[in-house]
Amino acid sequence: MNKVLLISTGGTITMVRDRKTGALIPADMETFKAYLPELFAGDIAVDIEAFYPLIDSSDIGPESWRRVAEMVYEKYDAYDGFVVLHGTDTMSYSASALSFMLENLNKPVVFTGSQLPVGVLRSDAKENLLTAIEIAAAKDEDGNAIVPEVTIYFEDRLFRANRTTKRNAEHFSAFNSYNYPALAKAGVHITYQPHLVRYSDPHLPLTLHTKFDTNVAVLKLFPGIQQNIVHALLRTHGLKGVVLETFGAGNAPSDRWLYRELKSAVERGVIIVNKTQCNTGSVEMGLYAVSLNLMKAGVISGYDITTEALLTKMMLLLGEMPERAKELLGKDIRGEMTVAVDN
Repeated sequence: MNKVLLISTGGTITMVRDRKTGALIPADMETFKAYLPELFAGDIAVDIEAFYPLIDSSDIGPESWRRVAEMVYEKYDAYDGFVVLHGTDTMSYSASALSFMLENLNKPVVFTGSQLPVGVLRSDAKENLLTAIEIAAAKDEDGNAIVPEVTIYFEDRLFRANRTTKRNAEHFSAFNSYNYPALAKAGVHITYQPHLVRYSDPHLPLTLHTKFDTNVAVLKLFPGIQQNIVHALLRTHGLKGVVLETFGAGNAPSDRWLYRELKSAVERGVIIVNKTQCNTGSVEMGLYAVSLNLMKAGVISGYDITTEALLTKMMLLLGEMPERAKELLGKDIRGEMTVAVDN
């Protein structure tokens, strides 16, 4: 039997309704398992490890990412794949972080959750979890994992994790990957797209990275933004990296003060990466005159990366290899962005 380790961090999927109060509360693992007898009745052996206490995804950060990544790393040889139960609000951040933490990954790590608790009649929890388990255990005719990377499965789509963004708080299709196609679609059968999957060298050992530097910030540009606001943020003590969310194809106001503030920050060693505010499309610095000042100031392009992937990548690189952070932030290292040919 193929073996999958289910790692439960918490989230809506682990909730049940209290019979006395009617309020939603975290379920203990025995109660959770009682709602999903199919989990242990198939031809895939499933073991469970759970955070105690379970954590709302709004409270998850680098320490929780370390715990999940270390579980995968420590149990790597004992299982064919891994499924992580997680709240939807920050799932794209956590799953993106894991994609950068686990270098040379050759087994599936599938994040999933639900919009309705497992204890609710119309819950999407069962379908999401059971399909995620099947994907985590899936192998080709040669016995190799079909999707050996960190992914998110939700409703009927499997996405590369570091390409995802939560797009809807109400519909079952909570996530989308705007700039990269789905790796698989689930219907009566699960249809995989192997040509879209990123494969690591099977001869290289799994390497774990766990150091994060969270001295980063997001600066979202908007019409009428004031110099004193930008100045204060860029002068924040200890600041090392900034995600600069710009207009369209990476454009910014042409005010001279903005150029001076950005250039001064770069000269002080702050890494600034240009990320478009649009869900779909890519930064093309220099395409319009209003992006030339950003290039002159030393801002680097984030191409079509998501904010979630860019922030987690930036924090990890600043923590693990600060001397190479600026170089690697402009390069694709885990399939997280489509880099221009001339880069």
